[in-house]
This record gives sequence, structure tokens and C-alpha cells, in this order.
Amino acid sequence: MIIYTLVDDTKKNQVLLIFSLIFYSWGGPRYLILLLVDTWASWWFAIQITRHRKQAKHYLLGECVVLLGLLGIFKYTVFFCSNFHAWFGIPKVIPQIVLPIGISFYTFQLLSYVIDVYRKEVKAQPKFWKLLLYSSLFHQCIAGPIVRYETVANEIEHRQVSQSDIYEGIRRFCVGLAKKAILANGCASVADTLLPFQQSALQNQAITGLWLGMLFYMLQIYLDFSAYSDMAIGMGRMVGFHYLENFNYPYMAHSVQDFWRKWHISLSTFFRDYVYIPLGGSRCSKTKFIRNMTIVWFLTGMWHGASWNYILWGLYYLVFLLLERFVYGNRLRSIGAHIYTLFVVYIGWVIFRFENGSQLLTVLAGMIGMGSHAFTSMQVHTLFLENIFFLLFCILACTYIGKAIRHMLPVIGKSNAIIYTIYTWGELLLPPVLLILSVLALIGNSYNPFLYFQF
Repeated sequence: MIIYTLVDDTKKNQVLLIFSLIFYSWGGPRYLILLLVDTWASWWFAIQITRHRKQAKHYLLGECVVLLGLLGIFKYTVFFCSNFHAWFGIPKVIPQIVLPIGISFYTFQLLSYVIDVYRKEVKAQPKFWKLLLYSSLFHQCIAGPIVRYETVANEIEHRQVSQSDIYEGIRRFCVGLAKKAILANGCASVADTLLPFQQSALQNQAITGLWLGMLFYMLQIYLDFSAYSDMAIGMGRMVGFHYLENFNYPYMAHSVQDFWRKWHISLSTFFRDYVYIPLGGSRCSKTKFIRNMTIVWFLTGMWHGASWNYILWGLYYLVFLLLERFVYGNRLRSIGAHIYTLFVVYIGWVIFRFENGSQLLTVLAGMIGMGSHAFTSMQVHTLFLENIFFLLFCILACTYIGKAIRHMLPVIGKSNAIIYTIYTWGELLLPPVLLILSVLALIGNSYNPFLYFQF
């Protein structure tokens, strides 16, 4: 930030690109080559689509083959080889391929860019290094949000940073950091204690331990992923990029459909705009609609990971979305609808957490009292009492209450000097206080990466 601030405006993009590439290389220098190849291919195909409109479909197909092919090789080769080995005994040796960090995110970004060029919704970027800046921006390239080129195209060329941008960016970054370092990591500690990835430990866990552990995991995954999005949006705003929101309090949803309008919005809209609608969306027969939905939710599950539990997780949501569409529709109301949605999402996270099928079945069976699970235990009782206030705070952090208070205080402050003073000092002190608390929480803590790094 210091170098970026000091250099001339004409050099800011170059500085941002250099540091973005250094940042990405930190997680694996050899995979920087893959990012460069993907970006160059997308840049070339987009140029060709613009120059040769009659052959545009062929170039678009080439883009899809190259980018999705590379994604498939790195992300799904081991998965498919492992399944073929289990079913047919081939291949004899399963290749070990490390998943490049952020490949799912920057692949989808570049795909959306070339498709939008094909649709004439954006102009092809003539300079390769500027497209590379778009695909490698260190704020969001490794764990989202998936930023459309049209969102930042103008800001790559021309952007101004106001004092308000800098303050709001710093504030948003500090809120996200605190979400991760204090809340998400705290939830992870309890969830991992109650839900270890060992079959014997899960078989011996009490029923209440399974339910409580999954509650903490449900909070963890939202606080963790939304924290990264907050930090990305905040860092982007500090340098003049205005990314769209990626979460809108999804645990406040009143239907499964509403949940997916609020959860990982950039991914949901990607599948909507580039898969669902091109297939025909909902403006088709019932059979084709179900086909379209099945494809989208199968791919949504696959995108999250090369494991059967993610595919099952995607199809699980497909079932409830179809039920909402064709069976009970708008019959659920208010509180009942909210409870129903939270329960569906809660069970969905059980499927999402456990890649091992035996562990998944053990937890699901144990939660309904099947097996030799005790109802509760001293460990569960102690952990609950030790973390009850922390749990309540994390639940509140998933609601609108903080945002509502922030909007309400200045309104009340117009007629109340004390309230206005509290609001002013609160806005001033919140970022440094959160930053200090986050650093203290991270000191001595074990390595705890963001959950969505693995995707």
C-alpha cells in the first residue's frame, strides 16, 4: 500500500500487478505459470472472437476446452482415477496432483470474461497485462468473490480513491479479519473438538455433541467465507475497486431459494447466467426445467470439490428447490419458513463437512439416536457452558443487527448529541480495536487457513 500510494497514477496498475503476482507465487511459484497460461489463452480467444465474428463460436469453444480442461486435470484427475481404480482396478498407480490455489475462482472469472466478449456485453481487453491484472488481483483471486470483468473494467482504466473509500475499505477489512481470527477460528476450535475426522471418535461422540459441533461448524463456514469476502472487498476499495457483495446474511433466509440468493452470490449468479439461462432457465417444459436444475446443482456440487459428498450436497439442495417449486411453494410462512430453511441448511452442512462416507453416515445416524451414542457427556456440557456467550455472539454476527445499529445511530444522533458522539467515536475506534484484537487472537494460534482455499 505504501508503494502503491507513492507512485504516479500511471504506474499504479503495474505496481498492483507485480505485487499480485508475488502474492500468488507465495502459495506455489510453479502454479503461477498456470495462471499466466489461462489468462493468455483467455486474452487471445477474446481478441479472436472480436476480430472474427463468423468463427466466434469456435473460439468460445476453444476457451471452454482449454480452461475447463486444465481445471479438470488439476482438480478432478485424482477423483476420477481413484473411482476407476476402486471399480475396475485401473489405473494401477493413482497420480498425485496438487490443486493450485484459487484455480476454481480465476477460471470462472476468465470464462465469464470471454463469454461476455462473445455476447458483446464487454469489449475485449487489448493489453494482456491488464487482463492479467484482472485475473490475479490479490484481493480476491484465491478465494473469491468471483468478480465479473464488467464490474471492474472501467476501474482498471480509470479509478479515483476518496477518503471515504480508504476508511470504508479499512473498516471492512478489519471487520473481516476479526470475523476470521476471532469468530470463525473460535467456532472451528469447538467444531473440530466435537467432530474430529476419526471414525472411532465420531462413534463415541454423544448425540448432543454431534448437534452442537455441527452448529459451530455451520457458524464457522459462514463467518470464515464471508470474512474473506469482507477482506477482499475492503482491500479492493482501498485501491479504488468496488466489488459486488458476496453474502447478504444467508442465515436470515426464509426459503432454500432465498438462501442461495444470499449465499456466495457471485457463484450463484455465475451458474445462473452462464449455465441455467442458456439451457433455457425456467421458460421451458417441466421436464427440461428439472433437467436444467439438475445440471446446475450437479455442477455446483462438483465445483466445491472432487468428492462424492459435494455432489450429494448439490443434489440435496436440488431436491428442496424442486419441492419448493412444485410441492409446497409459498405455503411456509414467516418463522416456520425460517426454521425450515435453517434446518435444511444445517443438515446440508453435515453432508458438506464429511468427505468420508462412513463418517458421514455415522454422524447422520448418531444425530437421530441410532447406534451406541450416549445422549450427552461431560465434555459436551463443559464446552457448551464455556462457549455459550461466544455462541450467542456468533449467532448475532450472522444477523442484520450490527448493520441495523450502524444505520440507526446516526439517525438518532441528529437529535441526540450523546448518541452522535458514541457513533462518531465508535466509527473511529472500531477498525484499530478490531485489528488489535485480531492480531492478539492470531498470535500463537495454529495455522488455520480459510475454508474456501481448498476449492
